[in-house]
Amino acid sequence: MNYRHAYHAGNHADVLKHTVLVRLIEHMKKKPKPFRLIDAHAGAGVYDLAGIEAGKTGESQGGIGKLEAPFDQETEALLQPYRAVLAALNPQGGLRYYPGSPDLALRLMRDDDRLTANELHPQDAIVLERHFLREPRADVTSMDAETCLKARLPPPERRGIILIDPPYEAANEAEKSVRMLAQGLQRFAQGIFVLWYPLKADATAETVLAGVAGLGADAVLKVELRVREAFAGGGLAGSGLAIVNTPWRLDAELRVMIPALAGRMGLGNWGQATVAWISPPK
Repeated sequence: MNYRHAYHAGNHADVLKHTVLVRLIEHMKKKPKPFRLIDAHAGAGVYDLAGIEAGKTGESQGGIGKLEAPFDQETEALLQPYRAVLAALNPQGGLRYYPGSPDLALRLMRDDDRLTANELHPQDAIVLERHFLREPRADVTSMDAETCLKARLPPPERRGIILIDPPYEAANEAEKSVRMLAQGLQRFAQGIFVLWYPLKADATAETVLAGVAGLGADAVLKVELRVREAFAGGGLAGSGLAIVNTPWRLDAELRVMIPALAGRMGLGNWGQATVAWISPPK
């Protein structure tokens, strides 16, 4: 439990994960029935990009820091809810504060929608609980992510998004992530599951994607954003999302948005985007 997201807030992986999460939430809101979002690795809520942790890495400069200038009209329309949350967090202008996924989600969810935010790291869990102390729509837990999903699925709303976003610190984390996804689908087959994975000079992405493909799930979409070449010892070159039970037409939206983001955040000619079906809808 060494991972602290404050060092990485607002980087290119956050931009990918959060812009896609926003689109998923907007799709869920098309129906009046409430839904629940379960964030299995929730983090601390909101991050200060001028703080000590973010300042040590400067990763936000290569992520959200590159999105200040507007895109084309079609891309901007898809990004509008995301930009609205950032503006609300920074009413004085600029970009000092950046939302974690639970804060971002709750700002876009409706009055009868619900959030379960789970964070195992003891310090971040305390911060997260304080952040949502007066928020009746949010339920904060602090347990192992696998235990959380076993305990909270299926949700009472019977509609939901489940975000699995581990740090991949442990050697077996790729296998564990796929196992959590498989167990989650057994409990909540109709849920929208989102599994994040890193693109590095190792076999993590291949292990995750092979495991996801082996589940035989329906409407599984692979979304990847790469900002530079991967090399040994070079850290995070990009990241991806495996989305299970992908909403109708989300793939078309992402084929507009993700290449635009990759082109903006990529180094030199290395901005690459992939939006492809692992298992198309039946």
